[in-house]
Amino acid sequence: MRHSSFIQTRRAAIAVAALGALAGRYGSARQGVLAFQEHPAQYAEADIAAGARLYGTLCVGCHGPTGAGVGSVDLRHGPLPRASTDAALRAFITSGAPAAGMPAFRLPEGDLTSLVAFIRAGFDANGNVGVTLGDAARGRALFETKGNCLSCHRLNDAGKYAGPDLTEIGRLRTPAALQRSLIDPTASMLPINRPVRAVTRDGTVITGRRLNEDTYTVQLITDEGRLVSLVKAELKEWTVRTTSTMPAYKDTLSASEIADLVSYLVSLKGGRP
Repeated sequence: MRHSSFIQTRRAAIAVAALGALAGRYGSARQGVLAFQEHPAQYAEADIAAGARLYGTLCVGCHGPTGAGVGSVDLRHGPLPRASTDAALRAFITSGAPAAGMPAFRLPEGDLTSLVAFIRAGFDANGNVGVTLGDAARGRALFETKGNCLSCHRLNDAGKYAGPDLTEIGRLRTPAALQRSLIDPTASMLPINRPVRAVTRDGTVITGRRLNEDTYTVQLITDEGRLVSLVKAELKEWTVRTTSTMPAYKDTLSASEIADLVSYLVSLKGGRP
């Protein structure tokens, strides 16, 4: 009986000590979260560019180019419950999550800083993270009137097909990328979206936006939404334009109007109004 009492007392002492240690760790961690609740708003451009290269080598195979390739995890848009601060994100990358299939990455300090910067910058490899967002409601009004965006783009069931569909553009592009596309559309145009002009052997002219191309064929969509597949050998003429047909809004919209329009585009994530 005396031996049993000794064991129980010892176990209780160990439990109290463990709880004390756990409380100490929890208190310390909680203070750390409170102290670093917000990650920095700006990151060095060189770090973001280096982080983009690292992400393409180490992470894109699982997380995908948009950061949303693993279940409900969205590295670009968040939230990231286990990595709400930069310090927590660094620790998570370093330790990994073996049970969830994520390996640990023991990266040099500089590489770790760069990878965190790229993720926090919203996957903007050009470092333009200081984007001012305006009012989405005013942006919608600009989109539908002064911007005349539906004359080229599609949104849900409305608009034309000359430019890319914008129904989910807020999921696909960062605010910085959207801002650049409004200010300098030619520099921001993806090669696959370039406008094309084809002339068949009988003289028929077909214009549209390139959707796909291989060695022998090309597929495009006309402004009216007609899908066309052409065999290159059967064409009399074939031209791909490197200049965007989209106007540069820096000449027609003020900085505050561009901020409003970007804010509206960011809100377009596939849902109906």
